[in-house]
Amino acid sequence: LWTVKKNPRLLEKNFKKLDLQNYKNCIQATKNIDLVIHLADVVAGINYVFSNEYDLFSKNIIINSNILKASIINKVKNYIYVGTACSYPLELQKKINFEGLKEKEAYPANPESSYGWSKLMGEYEAELALNEKLINVGILRLHNVYGPPCEISSEKSQFIPALCRKILQEKKLIVWGSGEQRRSLVYVDDVVDGIILLFKKGMNKGVIQIGSPNSYKISDIAKKLVNISNKKIQIYYDTSKPEGDFDRRPNLSRAEEIIGWKQKIQIDERLEKTFKWVKSKLDK
Repeated sequence: LWTVKKNPRLLEKNFKKLDLQNYKNCIQATKNIDLVIHLADVVAGINYVFSNEYDLFSKNIIINSNILKASIINKVKNYIYVGTACSYPLELQKKINFEGLKEKEAYPANPESSYGWSKLMGEYEAELALNEKLINVGILRLHNVYGPPCEISSEKSQFIPALCRKILQEKKLIVWGSGEQRRSLVYVDDVVDGIILLFKKGMNKGVIQIGSPNSYKISDIAKKLVNISNKKIQIYYDTSKPEGDFDRRPNLSRAEEIIGWKQKIQIDERLEKTFKWVKSKLDK
């Protein structure tokens, strides 16, 4: 990670495009490897997630099991699993939690989507392997990640790139839901720092979550992006569409105390960069 962050071309040179639903590919990918950082899954915006729950769940479960099993078989020393705040129970996501969600509050389990369930099962499976001392495990649970590169298609894009695309391509901006729903956001560079710190200080210490300590209204994010675009466009809210969880923000005590992680990049600094990246892709 340290080397790749300084020289991204090394990642391109060593990149292998493999279907991780095939166990043989997972054996190949983890052979002669000291550290596995498992980021692979099927993920998309809420429209895709709630329209493809069985397919998404089954693929993620297979991928999680294959990668972990292959890592153990190939005697990989360290395994980092990246989970999601979507794994928190539905009832906790439907109200404002001013103290912030704690890692242990993922149980009793009741995620809203099959995606949240599949990622929670990946955490659980990794902890089972750790409990039997089969492999060293670190688990990083992420809140909403944004920043380039990211999916920008109408089918699978998540809400920030989706808003960017709509502003650039449509005459009016239709936001799903009331706009009052809130998200804790974390820029991709802060996530990379979190993974590095987890490897250095957080192995075998349970789940650690990262995200912004404050959550933001979707309506406020939409307004910020419209201002960035310098485009005169009206914002409309379609309450007939799903809006997902109402609010979800992390209690960052474990992240600060165990791995020393704090958010470095504020949202206003990077929304513009994300918007410009989406525009550059759409202009091609």
